[in-house]
Amino acid sequence: MSYIKQYYQSIEHILTRILQEQESILEQAATLMDEAVENGRSLYIFGASHAGIVAEDAFYRSGGLALFNPLFSPALMLNVEPITLTSKMERLEGYGQIILDSKPVQQGDVVFIHSVSGRNPVAIDLAIEAKARGMIVISLTNLTYSRSVPSRHSSGKRLFEVSDLVMDNYGEPGDAAVSIQSLTQKVAPTSTISGSFIIHSIVLKFIEKLEAKGKDVPVFRSANMDGGDDYNEQMIKNYKNQIHYM
Repeated sequence: MSYIKQYYQSIEHILTRILQEQESILEQAATLMDEAVENGRSLYIFGASHAGIVAEDAFYRSGGLALFNPLFSPALMLNVEPITLTSKMERLEGYGQIILDSKPVQQGDVVFIHSVSGRNPVAIDLAIEAKARGMIVISLTNLTYSRSVPSRHSSGKRLFEVSDLVMDNYGEPGDAAVSIQSLTQKVAPTSTISGSFIIHSIVLKFIEKLEAKGKDVPVFRSANMDGGDDYNEQMIKNYKNQIHYM
């Protein structure tokens, strides 16, 4: 079997498992979002390094939910040099709390935290501090991977152990999925695809709840289509109390 076909089958298997085995968890996440937004609270999303790609994919894009407030840090982004700095920073205990301090978070807000291994201090710090402030913590991680490694946080906890709701991306330890004949290291990670599928699926369930109540759906239109800029500008004004990135 070709490497590409192996990768395709791995992704197909993972997405099928998510839909069949975790739809009720996706529903719970959407309900928590709906309750928060209904009460005037805000939604946040975080990921470090490559886990941050899923946060970027959910933020400020055509067809994306306008209410996701990203928790970004330049030191954890993939455009930093040397790139090894991101690994050092996500292991720096206390940094997650500093990142959370950058937004006007309130009790009852919801934060999504994506960490594949769930072992590094930045994500665990952020989750612990968010819960201390009365926020709801929804984590996206790889439970098989995370349970196979010790925490790097002084609490000894991994992300899934300090979260209110946990979603599993069903990847393999190490993330990559395809065995290569000439290597001991597998190739072709799955977490970006499965993570984005999970986040956008939750958004779709959230939208179903808004439509059922006859509410507006705050989704961005493409700025490259006529009328897109004006539509997006008006929507941002309508939700100015829940959008904190403008």
